[in-house]
Amino acid sequence: MRTSSFFGQLRSAYASEIDDMTFDSEGKNVLRQRLAARRKELPFLRQMMELSPEMVSVVFHQGFRFKNPALIEHVLSLESDEFPAWDTLSDAIVLEPWAQQLADELCKEPMGEWLLTVAAGLEYLFAKPERASAKDHGDEDDEDGEKDADSSMDGEDEEEKDARAREEAGQDWMVEQGFDRKD
Repeated sequence: MRTSSFFGQLRSAYASEIDDMTFDSEGKNVLRQRLAARRKELPFLRQMMELSPEMVSVVFHQGFRFKNPALIEHVLSLESDEFPAWDTLSDAIVLEPWAQQLADELCKEPMGEWLLTVAAGLEYLFAKPERASAKDHGDEDDEDGEKDADSSMDGEDEEEKDARAREEAGQDWMVEQGFDRKD
């Protein structure tokens, strides 16, 4: 699968956004609650569609079902100004009922359909392991022929530890800047 530079750049930002929302400062998984809160902020988030589409796209996390991966992968190869009309993707992408309500609201905005395409692409990439992406691009081996340490799949426990460590480091930095620690 070839991924455009647009989706290539946004992929890690989207994953980071989901990662940042997953755990609280005590290491508890609070993704569901934070996604619910973010979805309620959609009227405000609309302003960020063009500048930070990954921050708005997370409201659709786990809201897509992909019936035609080949079509989605084709969309992922396109740059942001080449996307097909959203209604042409309806045979390939099905929205969960709660996500359809958000989509209907968002489509009232001039860039709403564009954002839905971005959100669908990012969610598809998020569900697809990084390793497969690197392999598809032929980037799995470095110049010396060794496998990249980042391309190994260490399991969910390691990912959770990493997420907690990043959360703690972020909290420590905020405290150093004079802010109170989040509870």
